[in-house]
Amino acid sequence: MVSLSTHVLDAVHGRPAHGVPVRLERRDTDGWIPLAERVTGADGRISDLSPGLAAGHYRLVFDTESYLGPQAFYPEVVVSFRVEGAGQHYHVPLLLSPFAYSTYRGS
Repeated sequence: MVSLSTHVLDAVHGRPAHGVPVRLERRDTDGWIPLAERVTGADGRISDLSPGLAAGHYRLVFDTESYLGPQAFYPEVVVSFRVEGAGQHYHVPLLLSPFAYSTYRGS
């Protein structure tokens, strides 16, 4: 079984980003298929985004404009990644500010 979590951190204010809508999608032959939608909690985390992912190509779509407002240069951030093996946990954090973002594979 493969599980997935994410964590959004507000780099400007130095705190977790509460209330960021996040959508999980999987790529198939017809394009991107939505699988789940959640909103980050008070700690900026979504710990149960989708348990039981199969191997494949996925992406997280972060609705950053909902959090940062209309001044956000990036109204959404899309992070695409591969799931390869069973029994793993994938953690995809996002460090966010109005004019920049970064991500990495966390643990």
